[in-house]
Amino acid sequence: MSLSDARTDPLARARARAEAHSPFLRGLIRREDDLLARMDDQGFDSALETALARLDPADPSPSLRQARAGVALTVALADLSGAWPLEQVTTALTRFADTALDFAIQAAFADRGHTPRGLAALALGKMGSHELNYSSDIDLIFLHDPDSLPRRDDEDPTEAAVRLVRRIVTLLSERTADGYALRVDLRLRPDPDSTPSSLPVGAAEHYYQSQALAWERSAFIRARAAAGDLALGRSFLAAIQPFIWRRSLDYSALAEIREVSHQIRDHFDEVQALGPGFDLKRGRGGIRECEFYAQVHQMIFGGRDPSLRPGATLDALAALAAAGRIPEPDARLLADAYRHHRTLEHRIQMVADQQTHAIPRLAPERAQVAGLMGAASWRAVESDLAPRLKAVARLYDRLLETGEGQRGPRLPQDSASIQAWAGAARIKDPQLLANLTEGWRSGRPRSLRAPEAARAFEQVIPPLLQSIATGRTGREALLRLDQLITALPSGVQFWRLLAAHPALLKVVGRLLTTTPLLADALARRPSLLDVLLEPASPLPDIAAASAELENLCRGLDGEQLLDRVRIWTAERRFALGVQLIDGTVTPADASRELSLMAEAAVTLLARTTTAEFTARHGEIPGGRLLPLALGRFGGGQLTAQSDLDLVFLFTGSYEALSTGTPPLSASAWFNRLVPRLVAALTVPTAAGPLYEVDTRLRPSGADGLLAVSLDSFIRYQQSDAGIWEQMALTRARPIACEASDAALAQAAIDSLVATPRDAGHVRREAAEMRRHMARHKPQAGPFDVKLMKGGLVDIEFIVATRALLAGAPVPADLEAAAALHAPELVEPARLMNAILVMLRLIQPHDAAAAPDAAAGALLARACGKPGLASLKADLSQARGTVTRLWAETFPKGDT
Repeated sequence: MSLSDARTDPLARARARAEAHSPFLRGLIRREDDLLARMDDQGFDSALETALARLDPADPSPSLRQARAGVALTVALADLSGAWPLEQVTTALTRFADTALDFAIQAAFADRGHTPRGLAALALGKMGSHELNYSSDIDLIFLHDPDSLPRRDDEDPTEAAVRLVRRIVTLLSERTADGYALRVDLRLRPDPDSTPSSLPVGAAEHYYQSQALAWERSAFIRARAAAGDLALGRSFLAAIQPFIWRRSLDYSALAEIREVSHQIRDHFDEVQALGPGFDLKRGRGGIRECEFYAQVHQMIFGGRDPSLRPGATLDALAALAAAGRIPEPDARLLADAYRHHRTLEHRIQMVADQQTHAIPRLAPERAQVAGLMGAASWRAVESDLAPRLKAVARLYDRLLETGEGQRGPRLPQDSASIQAWAGAARIKDPQLLANLTEGWRSGRPRSLRAPEAARAFEQVIPPLLQSIATGRTGREALLRLDQLITALPSGVQFWRLLAAHPALLKVVGRLLTTTPLLADALARRPSLLDVLLEPASPLPDIAAASAELENLCRGLDGEQLLDRVRIWTAERRFALGVQLIDGTVTPADASRELSLMAEAAVTLLARTTTAEFTARHGEIPGGRLLPLALGRFGGGQLTAQSDLDLVFLFTGSYEALSTGTPPLSASAWFNRLVPRLVAALTVPTAAGPLYEVDTRLRPSGADGLLAVSLDSFIRYQQSDAGIWEQMALTRARPIACEASDAALAQAAIDSLVATPRDAGHVRREAAEMRRHMARHKPQAGPFDVKLMKGGLVDIEFIVATRALLAGAPVPADLEAAAALHAPELVEPARLMNAILVMLRLIQPHDAAAAPDAAAGALLARACGKPGLASLKADLSQARGTVTRLWAETFPKGDT
């Protein structure tokens, strides 16, 4: 090779640098004339294929090492010449590892006379993410299926798997005259000192779902099935996805990574400064900190956003930036540093094919690395490296300080000091606080037993106490806090989340002082706090609500589906409650959105329940389920505690027969289906309850069938229904059905409502029904806006009666119907609905009682009034208007 060739040809320049500065590459160049010629003639990709083709099943051990030599030379020269970027270099190295591993597995099985099956190799670490470095070991976990793994008659399945793994590792790692193929590390499996080198897949699933350690989660972010029985490996990884990716925002991951980082920095403290011996992988600002920066954000947010789960560091940084989880400039800085660090790491390893990440301690070796980097001297390399290390370290330090460092005051340890602190902080009932604190610190509450939870709790409890326990309701808030602490199923994640986001402390404080309903929900499911960090967009209509829920439930069935529906509903209900407390959503909008959520749940569960039932019992030709929503559900005005008024109809003839064996009549078919749907809506699961369902408005009430045909329903309404049942139709609307069926049902409802009636009869029956209600369900308190005289029930009776007498269709929405038939009642209805929505939230156990000062101020603000006195005055005026219109609608002489 002439000097001029070396100056002009990239391959020639790369070869010259390799020969001059790498004893390892120099030796390969002298032995690989044919491969070098292929690089020169056909390029590096062709040379890589040639090297991989050296694998020979008839001579596995030597051919593995010969293939590795060819891959090592090809990748090195493609890298040094600039032909391949870092991503292509690491992908090529990983491709060889995958190919060699699978080849070794096949050879090990062939040695025993078997075809490979029932043994899977999981790749973790850089092999798992296709990011192997130039002289890397490969981190593997072997799994076997005892039922399908071939073995000899006298062998235990695990013994057979261990023998196979031993042979595989020997083929790859044993040093022979030809060198080695791959170094293999099996220490990432559970308790490697005492467990076999291959784990039964069932035992492995149990371990990772119930006993795995925190660091193992980050390891599995980059795990994949790499070789062997790929279906077995992929099935295992799918089974442990909930362990790897927690659906809740996982700020405990930050503390776990922080602890590991401090341990690494302490261990390498002597060589933290850039210079000879500095560890480019584990040192401050190095490769590991770039990787950890990406992984901790993936662990926090990846459970809720699958787009944030790429294994490769560069891909993960790009995804996190695209999702707005990390700033774009930070992602660019880390990506640039990562590429530079990894390239320098490769040059260090190329010198002598050593698995090292440390800057050489000897000057001649540093000069060789500088030569491979194309730098004039090591000083030039160091001056290029130093600012990148510092920039990464600054970002990583900032990440580690999140949730740490806001030290603030701490509660004293002894009772007397706690009482003194409480007095200075104006905490109500210092003695109660001292007594409660003693119980909290005793370790009795489950949420405070873990040391990590107790530390985070001590950090957040002083400001939380100051936010809840200083007002007139301070004692009640302290007791509610104690109930929350006692009820929490675990506390590490909950208290760490509050420590990482102090703003959430204020939210929790408001819940404890204003609404036991939300505080109790939070105690049952601490992950509800996540929704406050990840606020969902408002639901504009039923299409959007259904699409969101369908997307979340895709691929789920059975208990998992029921749980997911309940979780979605609970999260959105909780978020709406907090927004109502904060005043960022109106009661009317919250009520409408609660109704959309319920309709989406009914729609999804009606579809899935029907599909399951049809698969077992066949279908009814021409028969489809047709639910009607009535009452507040029909009018789209649910509260946080509303049940669902439903009537179940079906299309077609009730005498039609199903296609199943034995065939069922349509009436029997749908009356077996509907209880299953009601159970899906009502039964509590591990995720909690969903809704209560009231079906008493169906034809003949509790004595009637749960489901009737649309034709039978129409006939019943025309001939047998009482006036109160006809009044209920004014707030009925079809849901969870095909558009054509909904149109058919709505036309029937409109026609029934518009049927001419005797005015006197309607008024007498309606007035008598209202008197009956008043006798059996009297007003329960001064704020019982539903049942009080001049309240919501009176408005509903007035509007429904006038609608029946008008002989025209009416919208199910109460305010819209009032606008048509009693315009003066629109504002009273709006005010009373707002009061009802708020009181069901802030005093759920006694919504009719007069609110205290704090609740009254909150209630007035939500209703757009300057104070409780103003609200009371407006409510009194509204009741007067309703009473007057009642007298006009139901004249005494007629009723």
